[in-house]
Amino acid sequence: MATVIGCSPRENVTAEKNELRLNSTPYLLTAEPEGSLGVKAARESVKDQDPVVVVGRIGGGLNPWVQNRAAFQIVDPSLKACSDCEEGESCSCKTPWDYCCESDKLPKAMALVQFADDQGNILKQDARSLFQLIELQTVVVQGVAQRDDAGNLTIVADKMYVKN
Repeated sequence: MATVIGCSPRENVTAEKNELRLNSTPYLLTAEPEGSLGVKAARESVKDQDPVVVVGRIGGGLNPWVQNRAAFQIVDPSLKACSDCEEGESCSCKTPWDYCCESDKLPKAMALVQFADDQGNILKQDARSLFQLIELQTVVVQGVAQRDDAGNLTIVADKMYVKN
């Protein structure tokens, strides 16, 4: 019986994935941009294709991430996640980033953030690994607003500052 020594297919796939890993540096800011709007204010005031700077916390659902894409939901900082409860308040939530305590306010306080390449395609790497993000982090994103007929706001971002 012959023994084959060399790379297994799994090792080759891992090497290919590492080579395709995107560099987050061009997208990250070292200082917070001025003039940011909360998500609610942005939803009320910005028009389609307006340049915009928006601040929000990552969340708004059980899974605020778009799998294998540099995209995620943010929520207006005025909304309270269950983990923000003050002493004496009754808050017990396994996923505080879903804002279950404020679910009635979510529809008008959320936006989708997408990072796109020069051709307008969403970057094909999960935002959690690309930017080292987690739920409930506060981010300030800079980009262009996209509005749909239902009034939803998407920010096609080219820069981001991570506050915490």
